[in-house]
Amino acid sequence: MAEIIKKCDKKYFDLIEQGKKDFEVRLADFEINEGDEFVLNEVVDGIPTGKSLRRKVKYVAKTKGMTYWPKEEIDKYGYQIIGLE
Repeated sequence: MAEIIKKCDKKYFDLIEQGKKDFEVRLADFEINEGDEFVLNEVVDGIPTGKSLRRKVKYVAKTKGMTYWPKEEIDKYGYQIIGLE
């Protein structure tokens, strides 16, 4: 189990803290796996506030290998990340 620490903009930080947002969309430029500890440090205008959240990673979906749709449709519409209760 690894600990991954990242910055998180206040508006998204607040939603996660309130329990309304239970997912993160991130550039896949780092390794993260199920069971890892994801630490989010709140920032306002890029400046850390000192607040942080710690969440256990329950699932990681990587989109680079998704081939369900034609590239033209992905370029036109993009992806949606949908959180479920």
